Amino acid sequence: MIAIAIAAIAGCSGETPIAPNALQDVSAVNAREKNFSFSITSADRTMRVRFTRVRSDENESVGAFIQRMFASADSAGAQRLIVDLRSTTGGDTFLLVPLVKGVVARERFAQRGGLVVLLGPKSFSPGQSAATLLQRYANPIFVGATACCYSSLP
Repeated sequence: MIAIAIAAIAGCSGETPIAPNALQDVSAVNAREKNFSFSITSADRTMRVRFTRVRSDENESVGAFIQRMFASADSAGAQRLIVDLRSTTGGDTFLLVPLVKGVVARERFAQRGGLVVLLGPKSFSPGQSAATLLQRYANPIFVGATACCYSSLP
């Protein structure tokens, strides 16, 4: 169901295959051992970023990761940003301020259709706070439900 919503939002043509587990495949492999990861699909110019924990790991700070992610998005000409917060189980919400600032600084992501935020029952405090900040300062499309009330965000 999420893949269908993403496909509709992304404006995929009938020629683009959408696998039922496409979002899981994009994020699951690299993010299992990491606190965060990203990938870019050049065909539809979509940047996908996933946070499992909002804290620096042994190799990179959250701020450095976000800076690298936006630099990659800019150089690849990404037009859409999907922020996957479905499994964000903990961390420091304040470390996501550069994510919000980066979205706001890029009109293509801040406008309706340019930003998709995925939420799920495992989206705890940092994920929910990030969703709230993105809702306040950008114009995201939310897919999924929050952990606190299992209802879709407006």
